[in-house]
Amino acid sequence: MEQTSSPKSNSIEMEEDQSKKTKQRRILLIINCILLTIGNCGGPLIMRLYFLHGGKRVWLSSWLETGGWPIILFPLAAAYYHRRRRGSPSNKIIQMKPSLFMGSAVVGLITGFDDYLYAYGVARLPVSTSSLIIASQLAFTAGFAYLLVKQKFTSYSVNAVVLLTIGGAVLALHTSGDRPKGESEKAYVLGFLMTVAAAVLYGFILPLIELMYKKSKQRITYSLVLEIQLVMCFFATAFCTVGMLIGRDFKAIPKEARKFDLGETMYYVVLAWSAIIWQGFFLGAIGVIFCASSLLSGIVIAVLLPVTEILAVIFYKENFQAEKGVALALSLWGFVSYFYGEIKQSKKLEKQEAQMQNRSTSPQLEMPRIQTP
Repeated sequence: MEQTSSPKSNSIEMEEDQSKKTKQRRILLIINCILLTIGNCGGPLIMRLYFLHGGKRVWLSSWLETGGWPIILFPLAAAYYHRRRRGSPSNKIIQMKPSLFMGSAVVGLITGFDDYLYAYGVARLPVSTSSLIIASQLAFTAGFAYLLVKQKFTSYSVNAVVLLTIGGAVLALHTSGDRPKGESEKAYVLGFLMTVAAAVLYGFILPLIELMYKKSKQRITYSLVLEIQLVMCFFATAFCTVGMLIGRDFKAIPKEARKFDLGETMYYVVLAWSAIIWQGFFLGAIGVIFCASSLLSGIVIAVLLPVTEILAVIFYKENFQAEKGVALALSLWGFVSYFYGEIKQSKKLEKQEAQMQNRSTSPQLEMPRIQTP
């Protein structure tokens, strides 16, 4: 006799499978948050290191933000090998469909332009100033997320956005006297405006990536996210390569390396690590969008800004005013507020799903049949 599984056992298996997927997603989210943390804190610091010790090439710096894209080939190869061993039906080398490729290419070109705006600002401003300007990015991310992907806001997420934005505003209270020595007021103001433009544009890019995920006509897996990242960074790098060719940066690199304050070898070490660290930032950002939302990606970036401020104080001896401590406290408060709301919402949804499953698997009482004469 062929045994059939009961609805109750099927329900238990479904719950266990769902619980396993949820745990895997949380682990993946934590890994991407770590990557985003390393990139978001280390990227501006190592870029500023290049400019502080004799580097002057803005296009080269913007190129380095995405120039480490070949690194993604390693996890992509590992993912393909894993699919092949498992005998997965989707074991193609390239999973991306043409429409998704075109969307990733367009976002990549926009990212390349944003890289230039940001690199120009870092070249002219202290790390603390550029970081506090980027804090405004969260407000733009929240606005564009509402318009593009209909992001739903809870009282906790609104509280987090407000606190993190106020934290960035608090940092702006003592920035009038932080202009680097020997830099003209015109160059400083232009750098300030370029950084603001970079914040607005990247605030648009994050929800745009989430919209691309939702509009794609295929199932989004993490290996596909890696392919999207690869295409985006390739086209962003291609955009910056054109700028480098026009500015003759490739010819200037050997000469600049010989004059670098920390030595020629250290010059190339700084460039190499810059490319690696920035790749962690971009991979972490789109990974967090995949695991959660563009709003959470923006919140993680915003909460790390005071950390970058503190690191700039430690490594570059920048001033640490009381405002930076207040901003750090507000940022941590906003971060905790957001995650508390997410945990509460997650438990509520799990409870609702459990109730729905219990209703569907509970035996239906049959009404007694009334026989008519």
